[in-house]
Amino acid sequence: MPVGHHENTVTPMPRPGDPVISPALVAEHGLTQEEFDILVNMLGRQPTFTELGIVSALWSEHCSYKHSRPLLRTLPTEAPYVLQGPGENAGVISIGDGIAVAFKIESHNHPSAVEPYQGAATGVGGILRDVFTMGARPIAMLNSLRFGSLESPRVRYLLAGVVKGIGDYGNCVGIPTVAGEIVFDAAYEGNPLVNAMCVGVMKEHELMRASAKGVGNPIIAVGARTGRDGIHGASFASEDLSDENEAKRPRVQVGDPFTEKLLLEASLELIRSGHIVGIQDMGAAGLTSSSAEMAERGDAGVTIDVSRVPVREEGMTPYEILLSESQERMLVVARRGHEEDVRAILHKWDLTAAVIGEVIAEPVYRVTEGDRVVAEFPGSRLVTDCPRYKPEARAVA
Repeated sequence: MPVGHHENTVTPMPRPGDPVISPALVAEHGLTQEEFDILVNMLGRQPTFTELGIVSALWSEHCSYKHSRPLLRTLPTEAPYVLQGPGENAGVISIGDGIAVAFKIESHNHPSAVEPYQGAATGVGGILRDVFTMGARPIAMLNSLRFGSLESPRVRYLLAGVVKGIGDYGNCVGIPTVAGEIVFDAAYEGNPLVNAMCVGVMKEHELMRASAKGVGNPIIAVGARTGRDGIHGASFASEDLSDENEAKRPRVQVGDPFTEKLLLEASLELIRSGHIVGIQDMGAAGLTSSSAEMAERGDAGVTIDVSRVPVREEGMTPYEILLSESQERMLVVARRGHEEDVRAILHKWDLTAAVIGEVIAEPVYRVTEGDRVVAEFPGSRLVTDCPRYKPEARAVA
């Protein structure tokens, strides 16, 4: 059956081997009972294991900002020179003469706390992709770091790994780190802060947004293949750190800056080519967030067939494919009929491109595994129905 051609809505059924949805499993996925009730009400039925994983990632603090969004909304975001404010991969401002600057800052605190080199390196890789998917060429990296006392052997280990991870990734891609700051304080003993920033330049007319538009337009996975590294990385980033986090190293992604350099050049060529209508980094929550957020921005339905996603490990389940945060991957919405043009550009840069879905008229977010429907959400409610919280502000003793 062609991707996206389901005559009638099919209720997703549990896959053989999927665990039974229980209160313990829901709690393990970081959802409260109230949030699970919202999910059940949205679906009108019990979720499948794949659907539970999707919501766990997208409704995590890392992806949804469910506790911080009310505060963030109080910040100024509009001005004549603001070409792109919040809601996209990166912010973009005009600096005159038809030139614009794209910029993004992002934290990679938890990954760096358990695997400092890869945690910091993949943080750099993620914001690089956020900037060049807007159509800008990255020109500079910056960072702001916080650690505990250097008298601690563990802090010295974390510092060395983070600094090397930041420097190595940027240098391999050819983007210099031009500025930074660091503070040592006992308050950061158990939880270092690793904030990385990227700045890029572009022509105003080259601005590209991450939205899924145009019924029948193909959705294409480009770049590296999908593996099992980084699964539930977004949820992990939203948890409190504890001694148990050492066991969560598999949730930290592994970066390849040389592939990133190829992806940077290929993405900028794709954006300039006119063959695509949208592009987004598969960052936190991987394929799940990129596809759901692009659909919501484009006010469109999408269908994804995970059996078409290029993988590098055998036997990966839809749950794993959707939630993997393997690095150096992009999701592209191409113009219908331009699939081969997209493949040719990616092939030129020695990267893969696989059509894994399409934009559909039906207002649903649907995931299939071949002919089997494994997840389906109404409209854009997967993104819009995430609860919002306004915790009471109080001083910490």
